[in-house]
Amino acid sequence: MTKPDGRRLPEKKELIEFLNKCWMTHDAMWFYSCLQEFGLRKANKMNKAAIRSLAPIEVNRIKKFLGMEKEQIETYEALKNFFSGASELCIPDFMNVTMSFPKKNILHWEFKPKDCFAYKGMKNIGVIDDYECGVMYRVGCWIESLKIKYDVNPKIERCLMLDNPNCSGDFSLYF
Repeated sequence: MTKPDGRRLPEKKELIEFLNKCWMTHDAMWFYSCLQEFGLRKANKMNKAAIRSLAPIEVNRIKKFLGMEKEQIETYEALKNFFSGASELCIPDFMNVTMSFPKKNILHWEFKPKDCFAYKGMKNIGVIDDYECGVMYRVGCWIESLKIKYDVNPKIERCLMLDNPNCSGDFSLYF
């Protein structure tokens, strides 16, 4: 599609990809600035604090955007509907992850082997050995913001791709 002046208008998926790349680049530069100023331990701590405080705001904005603002996410089906919409908006292709619901009350994630965008970024700046994954932490904070109890397996304390080419696991959800 083009505008009257001949400029091309991006498709919805292209726009989502572009905006998320901008957001993730800002996030990465924020993390890198914290790392340089305060060291990795403090940068990890600040990153998780920022993610936790942002999660309820993100969840409410996503719910409103999806027309679900008045809906309480109290069932597995409601979570699937919310998360499917949220994934389309916030988890674009460049992140190289798939999120699925393989069986009742399970949210499964799986990154392409050694191709997580955060893994590659942290490896590039030389801190992957002690980086505490913020990506799946964000998903967990979304679930908590929805007031849903969960367990995650495997537990994630540092990047799972350090010891294995794969990063995958399950959120077990309790309604």
